Amino acid sequence: MRDDRLSQRILVDRMVKCLLMGVAVTVALVLVSIIWFVASRGIGAINWTFLTSLQGSPGDLKVGILNAMLGTVMVAGFTTLVVVPFGIWCGVAMAEYPAHPLVKWAVMGMDALQSIPSILFGILAYLWLVVPMGHFSSLSGSVALAMIMLPIVVRSVEESVKQVPVTLREASLALGASPTRTILKIVIPSGLNGIVTGALLGLGRIVGETAPLLFTAFGSPFLVASVLEPVQTMPLLIYNYATSPYPDWQQMGWGASFILLVFCFMLGVFTRFLVRK
Repeated sequence: MRDDRLSQRILVDRMVKCLLMGVAVTVALVLVSIIWFVASRGIGAINWTFLTSLQGSPGDLKVGILNAMLGTVMVAGFTTLVVVPFGIWCGVAMAEYPAHPLVKWAVMGMDALQSIPSILFGILAYLWLVVPMGHFSSLSGSVALAMIMLPIVVRSVEESVKQVPVTLREASLALGASPTRTILKIVIPSGLNGIVTGALLGLGRIVGETAPLLFTAFGSPFLVASVLEPVQTMPLLIYNYATSPYPDWQQMGWGASFILLVFCFMLGVFTRFLVRK
């Protein structure tokens, strides 16, 4: 009887392993097929002119994505600079003071933000900023993306801080350090890898967002240096190029898609590297 049970357990174990391996292989094949599909159509459009020229008219020989790349850096960079400090503070508070009434409301708020469709954030930013200002701007786009990025950063920081051993906190307090100094000097540095990982995951999430920017940043064919003016981003440019009736623009849309895909892929690889470290 014992041998029969052992054989059944071994059989179930092998079946589960085969199932997991099948799922892993399927996901890998889907990823490779997506990369190959985009690369085969977009890599031919990538050249120096494509990377250093502005968005132009159909048939123009010098048409590129420079304004979209710089606009993406400006919008995503401004969003990250604002969200990461606040996300760290909120995540640490949620991990260190879980019983506080404000923390309980913050947890509910983060869960609600994660479940809201991204296009609604664009509509909210449109009503809050675009309508009162009377024009589109990269600032309104950053506000919409910040609401998407915030719960990702907060949850990552919270989980990273929770993984810090309690003995480190107790040792710091026993040496006479205040709770605030313990958090700043012990807890946050100990969970730094997880905090950076959360910031990178949030950045990768917002870089590919299109719907909120349609209502806020809107797009621009020029180089823009002000956060109070409309700005072009990579997702918006891909949307405009891919939906156009011109074959040359569609080809450039595939090229921009490939560049954005490579950036997100490298960001994910770097994030996995940090997690292992």
